[in-house]
Amino acid sequence: MKGPKTAPIAHKRLPLETLKKRKADTSMKKEKSGKKNTGAPKRPPGPFLIFMEEFRKTIKQRSPTNKSVSAVGKAGGEKWKSMSASEKDPYVAEASKRKAQYEKALEAFNNGNKDEANSDGFENSTSEVNNNQGEKEESS
Repeated sequence: MKGPKTAPIAHKRLPLETLKKRKADTSMKKEKSGKKNTGAPKRPPGPFLIFMEEFRKTIKQRSPTNKSVSAVGKAGGEKWKSMSASEKDPYVAEASKRKAQYEKALEAFNNGNKDEANSDGFENSTSEVNNNQGEKEESS
């Protein structure tokens, strides 16, 4: 035999003052945890992102008029998925090399030697888009 059906419990609405206090408390926590150290070295890219750097260059050479970021990203993702593990090995090796450099730079940064931490060039990296825009402005 089935038991009796229970009625759903109605949720109580909290007073407006309590809701405001909760909202104020959460916004304060977000501000404190959101601070980042701007001098710290940037994290290195993974194997896929290293592959995409090279893939973007080849696509750009093949079709310089293609401006669609999504099309390049989709094509790169499909090619990466179709690659075997042996084809991905050079990118994995480069990623581990960059990770070792990053860890060395981070350790130097944490020990207080900020000049050595910044010498690896992680924080000075810029995207190709910004570089290309600068070249166009100079040539104008």
